[in-house]
Amino acid sequence: MPGSVVPRLCTAFSSMTSPVVLVLDDVHVLHNSECRAALSVVADHVPGSSRLVLAGRDQPPLRIARLRAEGRILEIGPGDLALTREEAAALLGGAGLALDEEDLAELHRRTEGWPAGLYLAALYLKEGGSLGHAAASFGGEDRLVSEYVESEFLARISRRQREFLTRTAVLERICGPLCETVLDLPGSAATLTGLAQSNLLLVPLDRRGEWYRYHHLFRDMLLAELHRNESELMSSLQRRAAEWYARNGEPEEALEYWMKAGDVAAAAPLIGALAFAAYQRGMVATAERWLRWLDDHAAMEKYPAVAVLAAAISAVTGKAVDADRWAKTAERGADVARLPDGSPSIEPWLALIRALICHDGPEQMRADAELAASTIAAGSFWRATPYPAAGDGAPDGRHGGPRRYVLLRRGRRGPRRGGSHRCLRRARRTFAAGDGQRYVGPGRTVLF
Repeated sequence: MPGSVVPRLCTAFSSMTSPVVLVLDDVHVLHNSECRAALSVVADHVPGSSRLVLAGRDQPPLRIARLRAEGRILEIGPGDLALTREEAAALLGGAGLALDEEDLAELHRRTEGWPAGLYLAALYLKEGGSLGHAAASFGGEDRLVSEYVESEFLARISRRQREFLTRTAVLERICGPLCETVLDLPGSAATLTGLAQSNLLLVPLDRRGEWYRYHHLFRDMLLAELHRNESELMSSLQRRAAEWYARNGEPEEALEYWMKAGDVAAAAPLIGALAFAAYQRGMVATAERWLRWLDDHAAMEKYPAVAVLAAAISAVTGKAVDADRWAKTAERGADVARLPDGSPSIEPWLALIRALICHDGPEQMRADAELAASTIAAGSFWRATPYPAAGDGAPDGRHGGPRRYVLLRRGRRGPRRGGSHRCLRRARRTFAAGDGQRYVGPGRTVLF
C-alpha cells in the first residue's frame, strides 16, 4: 500500500489547482502498521495551501512532536471542544429546556461542558427528571450516561484497563506511583500512560503528564460500577491511598482518605495535628468538617487534645455552646491526653479554653489566660497564634458576652501588676473604634 496508493495520493494533492481539505475520521481504529506508516507519509506531503484533518479518540498515529515543533499542526483537544456556559444554555434550549442560572451553572460544572454529557442530561430531564434539581439529580451513574460511556469508550479497552479505571476511581487525582500502590499491581503506571493517550475522559492536571483526574461524569459512573461489583475493596483502596500520601509528605490528602475509609484510629491523630494549622490558614470550614467527622465516628473522650482544638475553634468563631460541649469532653478525657506541642499536661490547654469561653467573668478569664501562658510548652503553637472571639449576651464579658478578651502572650519579664487590665482597656478602645480584631501591645497579645 505505501508503495502504490500513497504516491498517487500525494501526486493528486500536488496537482490540485484549488486548496482542498482531506478529512479522515475515527483514526483511532487504525491499527495496521503499514496503514499508519502510509498516513504519516501523506501528512508529510500535504501542500501548504491544503489541509489534512484527522479525527479520533486517540493521539493521531503521526510524529506529533516533530510537526508541533515545525509549526505544521493545529491540535484541537477536549478542552477546545467543551461548551461554554452560554453554549450549554443554547444546547439545552434547543432541546426545549430552560434552566435557571444556578442549575445551569451546576450542570455545566458537572458535565465540564462535554457536549454529549449535556445532551444526555437534556434527554434525562425530558424523560421526567426534576428541572428544579437538575444538577443534583443527574450524574454519571444515570443509565443514559453509563450506556453511552460503555458503548463509546469502555467497549474498546481490555479487561485489565477497565479494572484499572474502576478501582482507581476512588482517587480524586491519579499518578503512576499512586496507582501502583493503591492497586498493588506492577505496571499500573504504564497502564495510566496508555489510557491518558487514548483520550479516555482523563483530564491532565499538569504539563508533565504526571497527574490526571477523571471527568466528573466518568468518575461517577466508574464509582457506581465499583460499588456495585467490588464494594468490599473500596476501604482497602482508600487506606492504601492514605498510606501513599502520608509517605509522600501530604498529610491532609492522607487524612481525607483515612476518613473515607472510616479509619478513626488513623484519622484522629492527623486531625489533632492538622486542624489547628488549617484554621490558621483560614480553612475554618475544613477544620470544622474534620472535627465533626471525628465527633460522629468516635467517643471523643479518647481524643481530648482534639476536643480542645475543637473547643478553641468553636470559641473563636462564636459558637459558645459547641465550645462548652467540647471543653467538657476534653476535661473528661484529660487523663489520656497526648499533646502534640510538648506541654506536660492538658491543663494549660484547658485553662486557655476556659479563658476563651469565659464562664466566670473577666477576672477568672485573666487568671486562666495567665496560667495558660505560664505553663504551655515554650514552642507550642498556642503561643504564637491570636484568636478573635465573639458572641451574644451580657455586656460584662461573661460567657456568651459580645466581647471577650484573652491574653495569650506574656511579656519577657512576666506579667506586671495591672498590665493585663491596661492592655484590655486599650483593646476595648481599639474595638470601639472599629479597628480590627486584635490589639498587639509590647510583649503581649490581647484578643477580642
